[in-house]
Parts: sequence; C-alpha cells; structure tokens
Amino acid sequence: MNRSIASKGVISTSERQITLYYNPKSQRGKQTLAYAKTHGLPIEEIDVLKCSLTGTQIAELVNRLGIEVEDLVNQEHYKYRNKFIVQNFSCEDWITMIQNHPEIMKQPIALRGSKTILVETPTDIMKL
Repeated sequence: MNRSIASKGVISTSERQITLYYNPKSQRGKQTLAYAKTHGLPIEEIDVLKCSLTGTQIAELVNRLGIEVEDLVNQEHYKYRNKFIVQNFSCEDWITMIQNHPEIMKQPIALRGSKTILVETPTDIMKL
C-alpha cells in the first residue's frame, strides 16, 4: 500500500449501518443497493456522481481497502480510455482523475465499522 497517502479518518462509519459509495448508473451499484434494501440492511447511500469526494476521502477509501490509488480506477471504463493515455501518474493525479470523473472509480464500496470492501457481486454486501 502506498504510504504517501495520508488518511485522517474523515469518513465516519458505524457498526449499525453500512455506508455504500456507488454510481447509480452502474448495474453493479444499482443491484447492490437493491440487494441490501431487500435484505433489510441499514444503508447510507452516497452517490459518487452527486456527492463530490475530497482527495482525503478518496485516500481514506484506498487505505481502508488496502490498495494503491490507481487500483481504484477502472482503467477499462470507456471514459478513462477515451480521456487518458496510459502513463505513470502520481497519487495526486489519480485522485484528481477520480474527483473530476467519478464514474471511472471502481465501485460500489461498502463500509461498516472498521470493515471496508469493494463489492464485486451484490451478495458481497452480506460480508459486512
């Protein structure tokens, strides 16, 4: 994990509810939210297209997931492929990309207490 990204714990979490960062235009995001609601899970929804994430919040999500910041970017997304040429970006560059183009962020990301997961399938939310 890239230790140059400082995280000050700006994202509040609770054991009582799941915080879900998702893109409502993505199939996986919609399915995960629907699955969680169907199973009566207490969800705080954060639409990454409407709620601009700060650089510190992005860094904290990366740290919580235990990944590099570039691993949070879906480099197969058509908007990423159309706008960016593959090169070595700095951590700050990756964070700026996510802030300016939140649709390229891998999601949904679910948090509950000290646990954070990148949801691959809607049922993953039950791991929390």
